[in-house]
Amino acid sequence: MSSILLTSLVLAAALVFVGFRRALQAYLKFRGQRLVSCPETRRPAAVRVAAAKAAWRATRGSQDHELSACSRWPERKDCAQVCLAQIEEAPKACLVSTIVNRWYEGQQCVYCHKPFQTIHWHDRPPALLAWGDRKTVQWNQVPAHQLQETLGTHWPVCWSCHMAETFRREHSELVIDRPAH
Repeated sequence: MSSILLTSLVLAAALVFVGFRRALQAYLKFRGQRLVSCPETRRPAAVRVAAAKAAWRATRGSQDHELSACSRWPERKDCAQVCLAQIEEAPKACLVSTIVNRWYEGQQCVYCHKPFQTIHWHDRPPALLAWGDRKTVQWNQVPAHQLQETLGTHWPVCWSCHMAETFRREHSELVIDRPAH
């Protein structure tokens, strides 16, 4: 009797482990903001997959996904969500963080000319410089659906130079410019 109970518990634990593993993999695969080409307008759209629902469905072996947010909503809330095929085809390539990381890769700061190494997004995120108004902004202040357009018209700035330029812009009365020797 006890061996049957033990076998049942081991099987139940294995099933729970497999279900949890599937859920975790699905959640990690589909979390985060993504940039897709809207099939309707052929323009960039920022979307989020309902990652928690995808994780729950993965425990039951389902591969159905749905969006939880889109930059074209609420006007187009009832669209067919055909853009999900782009996400399923290349889930990492359309992540906003992947797109931004690739853009900074191999570039150098426009002010100090230091090359960008591994970017730590939680600690010292890089910024962008708009040549028109010479104002630096952090990349996460740019709406995701305008990200590709913005990256095409802005220059990369490291965190240190962004902080210095922000201070210079906001507190110009405290800054003294000294000519280079």
